[in-house]
Amino acid sequence: MKKSFAILATLVVLGALLASCGGSADAGGTPKIGVAIYKFDDTFMSYVRNAIEANATGKATIEMVDSQNAQPTQNDQVDAFLSKKAKVIAINPVDRTAAAAIIDKAKGRSTPVVFFNREPLPEDMKKWDKVYYVGAKAEQSGSMQGEIVVDYFKANPKADKNGDGVIQYIMLKGEPGHQDAELRTEYSIKAITAAGMKVEKLAEDTAYWDRPKAVEKMKAFYAKFGDRIEVVLCNNDDMALGAIEALRQEGFFSGDKYLPVVGVDATAPALQALEQGTLLGTVLNDAKNQGKATFDIAYALATGKDPAQAGWTISDGKYVWVPYQKVTKDNYTQFK
Repeated sequence: MKKSFAILATLVVLGALLASCGGSADAGGTPKIGVAIYKFDDTFMSYVRNAIEANATGKATIEMVDSQNAQPTQNDQVDAFLSKKAKVIAINPVDRTAAAAIIDKAKGRSTPVVFFNREPLPEDMKKWDKVYYVGAKAEQSGSMQGEIVVDYFKANPKADKNGDGVIQYIMLKGEPGHQDAELRTEYSIKAITAAGMKVEKLAEDTAYWDRPKAVEKMKAFYAKFGDRIEVVLCNNDDMALGAIEALRQEGFFSGDKYLPVVGVDATAPALQALEQGTLLGTVLNDAKNQGKATFDIAYALATGKDPAQAGWTISDGKYVWVPYQKVTKDNYTQFK
């Protein structure tokens, strides 16, 4: 009787251990990592997604979900990851201010969090020592955009159409309050003025990183300002391509009719536009390495290893910064 009871007790303990492992690893024993993307149809984020999945092959089971640009949807997805006992969650937030609530939930389950591409507020990053961020310094991309514009106007004095010594510009922003949008906007203009050039903002509006919205905004700007516009700065390539599409409808990029447009991301369509001569320049937002770093840090945490040994420099114990690179017609073939 005692022997039977001992065997039964052992089986119960083994069953409990197996059940506790079931939510965090698949049948093959690879750790489960939950990944939420703010929206799947963002061109740049599609490259990051692909990089995460490629780096996870054979190492981890990735559950990738589309938050559809809705923070309540993403909150529910985070709850689902935690209820399924994901080893780590990697979150590209819809709203960076929602990070605090996500961190609190994850901390309650002792589940590390890797945010990527949209940086949470500094005070939220300090809430727990198992929170990391992978991204790029947006001010660097803005500065590089400005430098591309400066180089163009120095090489092409006639780009100052009215000869007033002032660059009249249009700014297409990503979204209100988004850190990348605000910093790219600010630092692109700072780089131009730091080079000794004067600027005049004709108009600025938000196109939410979206190409069709940018077409609409640019049409309205051209209808109002016409040939007073001397350059168009956009917080990302999708909006830059939208601006180009609107300008093409006004006869630009045919013959000698040209207007410089700059973006950020160096997406494949943007590189094609560089090749065609319609896009002046862009800035490589390194999706492959952002995706790889996100996975590497998450995998280290999921397997109980020190993220500092994952092959990336971690600043302030929490941040992995992937550098930007300027891309123009002179070097775009390196990034194809």
